[in-house]
Amino acid sequence: MHYVIIVVVLALIQYSVFGILVGRARGKYNVPAPAVGGDPVFERYFRVQQNTAEQIIIFLPAIFLASNLWNPIYAAGLGVVYLVGRVLYLRSYVSDPKSRAAGFALTFLPSVIMLIASLISVVSNLVAA
Repeated sequence: MHYVIIVVVLALIQYSVFGILVGRARGKYNVPAPAVGGDPVFERYFRVQQNTAEQIIIFLPAIFLASNLWNPIYAAGLGVVYLVGRVLYLRSYVSDPKSRAAGFALTFLPSVIMLIASLISVVSNLVAA
């Protein structure tokens, strides 16, 4: 479970860093708050942060469920894939939004796998009982 907690802390730090990048982009591209539009590069940073918020809402319960109902080592490993996927998503989306698919897949798929594995584990235990 310690590995899962490390991955979760890293995911929360990563999300915070993405927020800092948005703040820096606001200054660099002169997009004062509360505006969320203007310069296309700023908008890309902002969208990465927003998409990360959307994904982390699924990721956090998925990793905790998988670590408790399935396998904590596999859950932590999939969590690392999620983290790498988010970095790839950031880099690709900021440079060319059309190239974000690989980063998105490496983010979305680990969460889906953990949710499915958790569901299968619970159903298997119910059937066996």
